Amino acid sequence: MSATSTRLLRLLSLLQTHRAWSGAELATELDVTGRTVRRDVERLRGLGYPVQALQGTAGYRLGAGASMPPLLLDDEEAVAVAVGLRTTSGGTVTGIEDASLRALAKLEQVLPSRLRHRLATLQQSMVRVSAEAPRVSPETLLTIAQACRGRERLRFDYTDHGGRTSRRDVEPDSLVNVSRHWYLVGWDVDRADWRSFRIDRLHPRVPTGPRFTPRPLPDGDAATYLSRRLSVASWPWRTVVSLHGSATDLAERVWPGMGVLEAVDDVSCLLHLGADSPASLAWMITALDTDFTVTGPPELIGALRTVGERCRVATIDAPEANLHPVPPSH
Repeated sequence: MSATSTRLLRLLSLLQTHRAWSGAELATELDVTGRTVRRDVERLRGLGYPVQALQGTAGYRLGAGASMPPLLLDDEEAVAVAVGLRTTSGGTVTGIEDASLRALAKLEQVLPSRLRHRLATLQQSMVRVSAEAPRVSPETLLTIAQACRGRERLRFDYTDHGGRTSRRDVEPDSLVNVSRHWYLVGWDVDRADWRSFRIDRLHPRVPTGPRFTPRPLPDGDAATYLSRRLSVASWPWRTVVSLHGSATDLAERVWPGMGVLEAVDDVSCLLHLGADSPASLAWMITALDTDFTVTGPPELIGALRTVGERCRVATIDAPEANLHPVPPSH
């Protein structure tokens, strides 16, 4: 492929990100002069690509059009799309599996042989561990997403974890995917409070309701709010533990749904968490493998003392050699 053709493909790839580029930015990315960028833009227009000139900014953007030529992907983008489609084929959205595999087959047909071989090697080495999770329909997700974007009230029938059904009138804010479950976060109009709803348990009623003015989310964003609600607010036993380490250092040890970290300073943080029993709280706290301080509830303190005594008794007669880590086998 000639240098000019290669450069045109690179330019087209940049423009297909759907952002506005100044002539200077494109020249820097392509390592050419501004005059060359202008000539290449004219070549793309001659090939039918609707490259728009932005007034007042000396910039360019790729416009939309029914006669748009085929999408162009570079090697990294093609691999990213293929891996995403392969992973999605085992996802939690009903009916998307076949569509993902069909799209993947079409993509593989147009890939160059060298890239097709690399992708085949990657896919042959990939192993997915399936886990049962509730499925949601793409139509339901789209209906909720459109209501979120349009700021329109959403009415739906809802079944809670106890099997009780109710009709809800909600100002939807966000769709959140957590641990293979889909949730809607929104303001419940009748209860005058923020709520989260499992999407596999709701059935939207159409048409949607009137428009609303967005409200500020608690905790700053939907992901943090939902994490706090799932890990703390919904459990019968709750506590706040002072951890002897920074939130940055301990963040990777707090798995999704376990709890919410609150930074204090460079050497300490607070962990808000909940569980179904004091024993479960004790297990989660000690699993963090860091020093900590608890002040309650009394049942948690008792559970921690029980764990400590159990560990002490279990190691009384243990040989010294067994207390050291065993080196990994090779």
